[in-house]
Amino acid sequence: MAERPELGSRKAAVLRAVVEEYVRTGEPVGSETIAEKAGLGVSPATIRNDLAALEDHGYLSHPHTSAGRMPTDAGYRRYVDSLPVSARLREAQRRAITRFFAETMLDLEEVLRGTTQLLSRMTQYAGLAVPPGMSEETVLRVELIEVGSTLMVLVVGQHGRVDKQLVDRPEGLDAEALSAMERRLADGFRGVKLAEAQVTALRLAGESPEPDRHLLAALADTFGAMREPARPGHVLIGGAGNLADETAHWRRETLRRLFEALEQESDLVHLLREVGPTEDVSVTIGAEHPTTGEWDASLVAAPFHAGDTPVGAIGVVGPTAMDYLSVMASVRAVARRLSELATQLGG
Repeated sequence: MAERPELGSRKAAVLRAVVEEYVRTGEPVGSETIAEKAGLGVSPATIRNDLAALEDHGYLSHPHTSAGRMPTDAGYRRYVDSLPVSARLREAQRRAITRFFAETMLDLEEVLRGTTQLLSRMTQYAGLAVPPGMSEETVLRVELIEVGSTLMVLVVGQHGRVDKQLVDRPEGLDAEALSAMERRLADGFRGVKLAEAQVTALRLAGESPEPDRHLLAALADTFGAMREPARPGHVLIGGAGNLADETAHWRRETLRRLFEALEQESDLVHLLREVGPTEDVSVTIGAEHPTTGEWDASLVAAPFHAGDTPVGAIGVVGPTAMDYLSVMASVRAVARRLSELATQLGG
């Protein structure tokens, strides 16, 4: 494809006005609308010339049934590339993020499930998240907690995964013996990968007398439960129903294909995992990628880290006629808070 020419300031402003008005209404935008709302100080005739030039450059298309124009994928890309790097969140968005992370739990996968809903509420599109893979997760902490007449075996993973199991308290296990066993388990399994920890706990259970055998078997079960969510193609999706509210911006066939993709998951995981670990926010628009091109959709995504280690990604998928500025600000802010939480949990 031939390189598109740079735009002058007025044509760039006209393109921005078309994108923002089309995102707002879902209807092709005419010169009179831009003259009325964009405050460019030029006549509709001048704007018509600019619209024609933008169409010639491939930034706009001209539906045969309308006198107005609508953005192409190239037009959205030119618009996104011109946006400020650090747009400010709206006050309602900032409060929603603050409230969510103030109330959040210590289980990172549960946090991510809530995050997809948070992103969906903030953007009115579908929120996505790929949790950390559990196959290489290591044990951060093991605790034995008295709960009435029972014991809770609790394990915390390196990236915040939490699992627990209630077991009958073995007879004759007093508080001193319980504390000593907890220290032994904590020291013996801290920093060990879950798969290895499960095998070791099972082996020790087979070699140990009661009450150790009972607790070690429960611990092995807990390690095993923590490994189960790690399945290929695992993606968390929240608020997919919001996409159905965007029918004015979507062709019926496009909407059907996107819902099928949300059910399949694998393409979404692949897209989210393509986000570079050092990227701030990645925006993939329509035909820029074979997958989003097939859906006629856009994906805004960002990685999150535990310290310097990338552990997952979050994103928002919606129509190419997307409120990019708001969505990018939302995804960026949530990814930063997730990184802070993942770092805290892994510390």
